[in-house]
Amino acid sequence: MGAGTYTGIEAVSNAVPVMREPRVKTAKRTMHLMAISLAFMAAGLMLTYIFYHVSPESGKTLNAILFENITSSWGPLGHYFVIATLVSEAGLLFVAAQTGFLDGPRVLANMALDRWVPTRFATLSDRLVTQNGILIMGISALIMVFLTQGSVKLLIVLYSIAVFITFILSQAGMVRHWWKVKTKVKDWKKKLIINGTGLLMTVLILMSVIAVKFGEGGWVTLLIIGAFAGVVILIRRHYDNTSELIKELNAKAINSPESMNLIKNDMPDKANMQDKTAVLLVNGFNGLGMQALSTIFKLFGGMYKNFVFVQIGVIDAGVFKGVEEIKELQTEICKDVDKYVKLISSHGYYAEGFTAVGTDVVEEITKLAPEILKKYPNAVFFGGQIVFPNDSRLTRWLHNYTVFASQRKLYADGIPFVVLPIKV
Repeated sequence: MGAGTYTGIEAVSNAVPVMREPRVKTAKRTMHLMAISLAFMAAGLMLTYIFYHVSPESGKTLNAILFENITSSWGPLGHYFVIATLVSEAGLLFVAAQTGFLDGPRVLANMALDRWVPTRFATLSDRLVTQNGILIMGISALIMVFLTQGSVKLLIVLYSIAVFITFILSQAGMVRHWWKVKTKVKDWKKKLIINGTGLLMTVLILMSVIAVKFGEGGWVTLLIIGAFAGVVILIRRHYDNTSELIKELNAKAINSPESMNLIKNDMPDKANMQDKTAVLLVNGFNGLGMQALSTIFKLFGGMYKNFVFVQIGVIDAGVFKGVEEIKELQTEICKDVDKYVKLISSHGYYAEGFTAVGTDVVEEITKLAPEILKKYPNAVFFGGQIVFPNDSRLTRWLHNYTVFASQRKLYADGIPFVVLPIKV
């Protein structure tokens, strides 16, 4: 039904972050080559079907019938040639199936950054996250094979409908993007028409597939996808409710910083980098960061003379990977860190901020840690752990995986890391 033809191009777009620089240029060139080769193969197969009078037969693929017709005059050699060809096709399909295991965890990471699935899937640099993503893909595939009893007829319908839904979402997202940046991009109309045409084609194909195959398993596919959509909507709603709790904490901490019990210190003539240093991981100038800072003073008093604030700007669906958006994100996180630096400096301590921008928080923290330790050899890292009023296994699973993943990474390098409880 054409679904497989698009899948390779979609896989390239998902894998752009793991390509070598220049990533965009490499991805474009790869897509052009794939489009040309796919068009050549599809057109060539259609012509050969016509030339060799290929017609459907029960229990055989069209390619199997084609090569049988081509080799019908070859004698016994033709039979072995057909078998070798079909085995080669199976090998290619087996390799192609690995796309889900390569891109599945990455797609989950993108969804996790936008709070549609548990945020623990956002940390791709953590082995357990990638491993869990691959396990989810593999177990889901096994369940589908078991439920359909391996019926190729049903699996192809399921695959086609699911794939074209993702194509529609991708094309719709690009149409929306070009419309939003129409005042910034000169040839936006051309790009809009290209993606708009793709959107129209994929919508028409999906509608036709559903209409034709609805009674042959299409309804099952729609039921499964609808159930998954319902689950991710519930997860997103939980994160939205959590944001409301955090807003209340923000209002309390930011509006009355004196309630944070920050201890005053006599400002030294010159900062001593050999003094005890607290490195606090923050995510914006908010109540969570202020509460974590207050907890450090409660537990350790004025033991730490230097404070370092680390914030990582995360590139997600809300921050498209454009130059201007990246600059705006960098400016925003620098402002947040500067607020912490000014606050702690006003209490007589030496403070400094470190920032970075990336798609993986833990990876960026791991990169910054050696630089911080080189400057502050007696540094201890701190991170906040949200504690809910009605804590449960579900809330522990949905929140604060980043801090534990960071702790494991730094522990492996022999760097001390303390997790602080933050009540909301």
